[in-house]
Formats: sequence, structure tokens, C-alpha cells
Amino acid sequence: MANIHSQKKRILRAERERLENRRYTSTIKTYFRRLEATVAEGDDAKADAEHRDLVQTIDKAVKRGALHRNTGNRKKSRAARVRAGAPSA
Repeated sequence: MANIHSQKKRILRAERERLENRRYTSTIKTYFRRLEATVAEGDDAKADAEHRDLVQTIDKAVKRGALHRNTGNRKKSRAARVRAGAPSA
């Protein structure tokens, strides 16, 4: 553990930020599983809503810095393929 006061604060802040990033990535994975399940059921209206929620969450994570811009774009592209009914890679 650090002895310097500012370094102690930095450790606590880094942990808080790490947990927030984990919340974003976990939520994105959950929305992705929901989207795949909804598309498999064949419910178009619900699939559109799930896709919209997923894309919004990805955009927020990219804006906050939890995801890299290219990673966010890749995930949105994959979600669009799933939404269209194509199998995901």
C-alpha cells in the first residue's frame, strides 16, 4: 500500500473507475445475450428494442472511455448482423 496521500486517493479512484468499466462491459454482454435470445424467438418488436438498448449502451461506454472506439463499432456491427438474422462469427 502506498504511503503518499495522493497515491492512496489514486488507488481508490482507479478501483472505482475499474468497477464502473466492468459494469458497462457486463451490461453490454447481458444485452447481447438478450438480443440473441429475442431474435431466436422471432419477436421483431422486442428485438428492435433490445438492439436499440444495446447500441445506446455501447455508445455510452465508448463516450465514457470504458470501451475503445473500434471495439464499440465492432460490437455494434456484430449486433446488427445478429439483428438481421445472420449468424454471428
